[in-house]
Amino acid sequence: MLWFRKKTEQKIDMTKLPKHIAFIADGNGRWANKRGLARTLGHKAGKDAIKRVLDRCNELGIEVVTMFCFSTENFGRPKEEVDYIFNLFREVKVDLLKSLLKRNIKFRHMGDKSLLPEDMATDLKEMEDKTIACTGSIFNLALAYGARHEILQAVNKIISSGEQDITEQTFKNYLYTGDLPDPDLIVRASGEKRLSNFMLYQAAYAEFYFPDMYWPDFDEKTVDRCILEFQKRKRRYGKI
Repeated sequence: MLWFRKKTEQKIDMTKLPKHIAFIADGNGRWANKRGLARTLGHKAGKDAIKRVLDRCNELGIEVVTMFCFSTENFGRPKEEVDYIFNLFREVKVDLLKSLLKRNIKFRHMGDKSLLPEDMATDLKEMEDKTIACTGSIFNLALAYGARHEILQAVNKIISSGEQDITEQTFKNYLYTGDLPDPDLIVRASGEKRLSNFMLYQAAYAEFYFPDMYWPDFDEKTVDRCILEFQKRKRRYGKI
């Protein structure tokens, strides 16, 4: 592993890292089904992948890491599965907070807290408050998140504010990611090639990568491959 990592780091251009990588953590249930396991065990394995990916991104110095783990549409799944996913968060919240503080990582929640159980909303706010002074990278957890929901919320807030002559920057300020750079790279696990209501506004000039592997199989080497793929791209932003 160390040999591979050193070899890969020599290939990665450390001066051209994406500032913001967003991961769509898809395929936990299919990963489990493929192995004859309960879908819930796929979510448990997916939790471990989050730690591996976040640690590697922090090691490389990626400024913002967003992970899309539960959408507004996911509330339509069986209650037992939704409860299991939420209980996973409850189980790891203390250790996650300790890990973030140790690594000087600021925690952000991207989503509608009012859709979540009250104790989870409180825990997410507490994690944001306790890491607010961290000056390293940012871990942005998309939980109870949907891009259309986010955009509608932003529009309603703008209407309520009475602001007029809205610019792109004004509108961006009302999104969950208002003070963050837009994602340079969006990676979706499982081989599916769609955004599924994720960061529709912010993704305007993101690069996309769709590795054909389920989220629980993501590890440090996968992160390196994602970055190497990003560094092959020519970003023109509509120019020549």
